[in-house]
Amino acid sequence: MHVTLANPVDAPQPLGPYSQVARVPLADGHALLYVSGQIAEGDGIAEQSRGVFEALAALLAAYGATLGDIINIRTFLTDMDDLPGYAAVRRSYLTGTPPTSTTVEVARLFRPEARIEVEVVAASSGSRTEADREPP
Repeated sequence: MHVTLANPVDAPQPLGPYSQVARVPLADGHALLYVSGQIAEGDGIAEQSRGVFEALAALLAAYGATLGDIINIRTFLTDMDDLPGYAAVRRSYLTGTPPTSTTVEVARLFRPEARIEVEVVAASSGSRTEADREPP
């Protein structure tokens, strides 16, 4: 099995030295995409949630996938009272059958101002793309 670790050049770049996407090819030409936890700037949970979903959409697009291809989503909130605000934004981005999911409350995240972090696993029918290449 060949696993590709990458930071797609056309997507938001990570805040630290890590790979944002692990692409695991399947025998039928499809792939599983493991997208690391994404955070976003913003004053409230709705703004940060929108930023997270925009980043996820860009990362998935680099591999020929969409938010509709998400099969598992893990959400980390620093305050479970933010769940209704996050859920409303999530429903506006994930309009089909909801993926499997886990939501947990954590004491804090990597960045002190972050209120939410989301990581996903998605299925991609796309072949290798520019995202598989190392950035210049």
